[in-house]
Amino acid sequence: MSVHLPPIDAEQLVADRRRFHRYPELGYQEHRTADFIAERLEMAGYTVTTGLGQTGVAGVRSAGSRGPAVLIRADMDALPVHEATRHDFQSVRPGVMHACGHDGHMAVALAVAGRLAATDLQGTVMLAFQPAEEGGAGARAMIEDGVLDLHPVDAAVGIHLWSGLPTGTIAVTPGSVFASVDNFTITVMGRGGHAAAPHETVDPVVVAAHLVTALQTLVARRRNPAEPAVLSVTSIHSGTTHNVIPETAVLEGTVRTFGGSFCEHLPKVMQSVVEGTAQSFGAQAELRYEHVYPATVNDPGISRLMADVAATIVGAEHVRSDYRTMAGEDMAFFLKRIPGCHAFVGCGNASKQTNHPHHSPHFDLDEDALPLAVELLSQTAVRLLESR
Repeated sequence: MSVHLPPIDAEQLVADRRRFHRYPELGYQEHRTADFIAERLEMAGYTVTTGLGQTGVAGVRSAGSRGPAVLIRADMDALPVHEATRHDFQSVRPGVMHACGHDGHMAVALAVAGRLAATDLQGTVMLAFQPAEEGGAGARAMIEDGVLDLHPVDAAVGIHLWSGLPTGTIAVTPGSVFASVDNFTITVMGRGGHAAAPHETVDPVVVAAHLVTALQTLVARRRNPAEPAVLSVTSIHSGTTHNVIPETAVLEGTVRTFGGSFCEHLPKVMQSVVEGTAQSFGAQAELRYEHVYPATVNDPGISRLMADVAATIVGAEHVRSDYRTMAGEDMAFFLKRIPGCHAFVGCGNASKQTNHPHHSPHFDLDEDALPLAVELLSQTAVRLLESR
């Protein structure tokens, strides 16, 4: 690597992460966060565009009249979780918390932006700070608003700080790395009545209970075992009191896959199971099936480059190439348009109590992982710009 990167300002990096953590904002509400990011990018010499996908921010900086371009992406939104940590920088907003590491992602991306701006690197760097990763498809919203029209981009990279991996470990997996996300809602329509006379009713609660069991058999018996899949019913709502059989029951859930025939045929199969189960009890049921996020697929070549960079940072023995998760990630929308790689940077440390699962009220980051993430993205960007 011929370009000299300045040292990481570790104090500023941690301060930024803690500031973001203290003032979390939900998806498409990241106004204060976006203003802060825009100001910092402008100070670093980036041309800034705001309001992309409602609250998204992009910064573009070009050196030289020609050259390649790399996009570095970070997500901004928090979760509707009431924080249970005891930090002096814990969330000031009851019921809203950075419980998935996005506070760290933003701090890392700002540090990378500053380092790259301080070099004589030829080419273009774009920073995309996106809203609403947690189910709101903020990446798609930014793309629809023209973020990729600001400048042609040759490669896209990002990281996810990950409590399931120990600090000092980096996972760079080619191919599918985050699963697709599909959501479903099933409405069962029966006939209500007195709970003491169930024979005069068509009980939607019973139908819902049978549907939960029947849907699990789709993964157990209708799926090729070589194709990973998760089908979870996550909520059931029905009735208002103890002595009334209700008219309806509503089930909600999610499906996660890495693609394959099971994914392709599942909506039609679910429709058959839902309708057939309801009819067997004399009820009716409707299925609404929604494709939310595609799978996040890493480009093999860029993954190899990023893994090589990771090995120089943490040592080859601490770089994994086989780590995937059934969680979803809307970096997928960028990687469907641009070849790139989304890596995991371990931040789990039991001695610091940072090994709680993502989306937990106890979730926390080992801040020692932040400089590793900055190095990974900075050096990968340099390598990409120098090699194209």
